[in-house]
Amino acid sequence: MSLLSGVSDFFGLDLGTTAIRVVQLRGSGPMKQLVKYAYTPVDSTLAMSDANADQQKVMQVLRDLIAQANISTRNVAVGIPSSKVFTTLVDIDRLPPNELAKSIRFQADSIIPTPLAESKIDWAVLGDSPKDKTKVEVLLTSVANDYVEKRLDMLESIGLNVVAFEPDNLALSRALIPADANSPQMVLDIGYKSTDLVIALGGIPRLTRSIPTGNEAFIRAAIQNLSIDDKQAEQFIYKFGLNKDKLEGQIYNAIIGTVDILMTEIEKSIKFFQTRYPATKLDKIVVTGGASTLPEFPLYLANKFGLNVEIGNAWRNVSFAQARQNELMAISNNFGVAVGLAERNE
Repeated sequence: MSLLSGVSDFFGLDLGTTAIRVVQLRGSGPMKQLVKYAYTPVDSTLAMSDANADQQKVMQVLRDLIAQANISTRNVAVGIPSSKVFTTLVDIDRLPPNELAKSIRFQADSIIPTPLAESKIDWAVLGDSPKDKTKVEVLLTSVANDYVEKRLDMLESIGLNVVAFEPDNLALSRALIPADANSPQMVLDIGYKSTDLVIALGGIPRLTRSIPTGNEAFIRAAIQNLSIDDKQAEQFIYKFGLNKDKLEGQIYNAIIGTVDILMTEIEKSIKFFQTRYPATKLDKIVVTGGASTLPEFPLYLANKFGLNVEIGNAWRNVSFAQARQNELMAISNNFGVAVGLAERNE
């Protein structure tokens, strides 16, 4: 799933459930220059369909977007939805590199959900295990071959050269968390169908999860509890969010049960992380996606966990003309994955 050596000119592609986003950057080092970005809405039923005809329609939308955006390269780094990727941490005996690779594959066979022969696996040695100093900690990811190969065929069919596949959550943490952060930080990206949660330490994800609660679940709760249609529900949620003072708290009361299902999963993740890394303390939650635009949500999160909460800035490591500041910040909450993919340094 790694980038091909020697390829420096490529763009990041986020094939989301409600939109397609592309970002092309230039330069090396920590700050890169924005060359092009573009996005277009896409029907979520098409985006999530496995049917060949539907995927071809999505590829046509992508082809048109690339042409309109004037993307100057055919090389692309592509995000893989977190729900399609299995990620875990394993502790492995210290071994010479060739033996370590064998040991990881052997352990992976009993850990990953798909058969080893039908999976692409990747790993990175992170350093000493926090649990056992005689072992090393390894970040292990796997994705089903057929998913990657089908996506590869589709992208190649419109003339693209895929140089990397990367899980969305790794791209998110690269874009939104400083690599030199001294203490662990969490990224919470609320999408339409699900929420990506990443806790990174020293620029490396140590815990990643895809939680099957997203904006759609909040909208559904409002529809059911207030007997309104989906358009109204969406408007009310994004206008009033978790504000108890608006509409006599009706929106808050309609969705808080669903929000708290998400909070329970976040709490479990924090506890798991703190148990594994007792010597460190989670410092901050960076919110992006739907979470960052839901009124009072960041405050609710801060009060719930007693942590600093900030709105993520996907363009943190990107230079652009000052005149574009407002334009780019307005869409920042939707571009974390695409920017993170475009920021790959290899």
